[in-house]
Amino acid sequence: MANRFSIYHGRKTQILLNVSFLGLFIFYLATLLSPSPPLEFSLKQAQPSDDIQDQSCTSIHKHKDHATSCSYIKSHKSCNSQGYIDYLAIFYCYCGKHPTLGYILFAAWLLILFYLLGNTASEYFCTSLEDLATLLGLSPTIAGVTLLSLGNGAPDVFSSIASFVSAGGGEVGLNSVLGGAFVVSSGVAGIVAISVSSSGVSIHRSSFIRDACFFLVTIASLLVVLVVGRINLWSALGFTTIYVVYVSVVYLSDYLHRKREVAILLFDEENGGLKAPLLAADDEIKTHPPATTSADGGVRNWFSRSKPLALQIGAALLIPLSLPRRLTIPVVSKERWSKLFAVCSAFLSPVFLAAIWGPKGLEARLTVYGIGCGVGLVLGLAAWILTEVSHPPARFVFPWLVGGFCMSMAWTYIIAEELVALLVALGKIIGISPTILGLTVLAWGNSISDLIANVALAVNGGRAGAQTAMSGCYAGPMFNTLVGLGVPFVLRAWSSYPDSFVVPQDPTLYVTLAFLAGGLLWALVLLPGRGMMLDKFVGIGLLAIYLCFLSLRFFQALGVLRLHHGKDHE
Repeated sequence: MANRFSIYHGRKTQILLNVSFLGLFIFYLATLLSPSPPLEFSLKQAQPSDDIQDQSCTSIHKHKDHATSCSYIKSHKSCNSQGYIDYLAIFYCYCGKHPTLGYILFAAWLLILFYLLGNTASEYFCTSLEDLATLLGLSPTIAGVTLLSLGNGAPDVFSSIASFVSAGGGEVGLNSVLGGAFVVSSGVAGIVAISVSSSGVSIHRSSFIRDACFFLVTIASLLVVLVVGRINLWSALGFTTIYVVYVSVVYLSDYLHRKREVAILLFDEENGGLKAPLLAADDEIKTHPPATTSADGGVRNWFSRSKPLALQIGAALLIPLSLPRRLTIPVVSKERWSKLFAVCSAFLSPVFLAAIWGPKGLEARLTVYGIGCGVGLVLGLAAWILTEVSHPPARFVFPWLVGGFCMSMAWTYIIAEELVALLVALGKIIGISPTILGLTVLAWGNSISDLIANVALAVNGGRAGAQTAMSGCYAGPMFNTLVGLGVPFVLRAWSSYPDSFVVPQDPTLYVTLAFLAGGLLWALVLLPGRGMMLDKFVGIGLLAIYLCFLSLRFFQALGVLRLHHGKDHE
């Protein structure tokens, strides 16, 4: 496909990334198998007296040599990585004498993670979403407010619930949810508009106005909650129900639109035949590209004997980054069908989920592994019996598509989580303050999956893809706000019943809500006046609003500007 990002289809780029990954993997194995001298030093002498209460790992720069830095991070839990790799230990303990090598390794790994995010969204998430929407008969708008919102917002919702349930009272949850909502509704929406500006794509006026107005109602409702400062159980339930009302209105309007199209079709048939198809070509969900253009390099034909040796070697070099996802994400498209991979994905998907999200205790983890293997054996056996070698299954397609959708979400989530962990580690190494880090790196990192998925849909899906992407830019943040904050509100209000739950107070939240409403009003005024065309003017304006907000918060973090009636809680 000509519109796909060139990095996903540049075979040389893919080979380079895979070779880089192999080199990084070998280096990482070496760090695991051969402990370095600084680690031994840290075990013997890491008993700092003054810094033991440091909760943010900010004192790392007080240490002038790599040995003491290594001992410091090994003796402070606040320096532990939130991902699967301990980046600070690698940088200070294994690359301490050669920091340039550490930066090069991290830069290569950063590029690989960005590639994996984009490729997973383009080749797996978007295709599963399109096929699932087609099977369920969902319009692009409904797919955007349901499947896309669920896929992009589920991790944020769970993080918000965890924040409110913890002893911190939910202050972090409020800031992270609203900050992420603003990044997506202004930053991601602006990038989507710029990305499709050359295509002359327009979106549905009524759908956009409905989404923006519901989002404004959401902001107004949350503003009332913050001003009052407390919320009872019934108010919390009402706040959460707004999203149910929104989805119901979207479904009703789509149903009425389809009925109107049917009436027009019948009228045309009575007056001389069908003038036009029921749905315009732009609104049809596109088929997937043939396997020869797939970013996995044509998995079924990796080692075809008819290929020259050089091409076989090149195909083999594409395996490291493609094979793990191909073995765990079910794919049922005709062009990429393989019974072997289908059976493997059916068996390995539950095992993979048990491995990445299992409990910490050894006994509990072994139990979860056993359950995952048992479920995997049943699913793998069913896939082996019910599928054919020559073609994908014609029956029971829905479970396959749901599995592909969920597993692509899982991969996107763990890659984004690892990317955020790497960015946080780089921020600590470079010396970026936690406040600025939260305003930039964390907010952007948590929105990467939304950006990749929405841009890929808009660029590759024509008018239907642009409509789904823009609906997701508003429905996703609405889902995160109403469900990600509504469910914790309900849980905390239930625990406080019949009393009300006291909402954490932070004056910066009002600034975020003001800019969030400003971005919505900008799009709500500009788009209808420009014929609902997604162009650079609309996109640049949305990005400018976000940059103004970011600059204001940046100056607040530096102490240049201060808000009255409160303190900076970040």
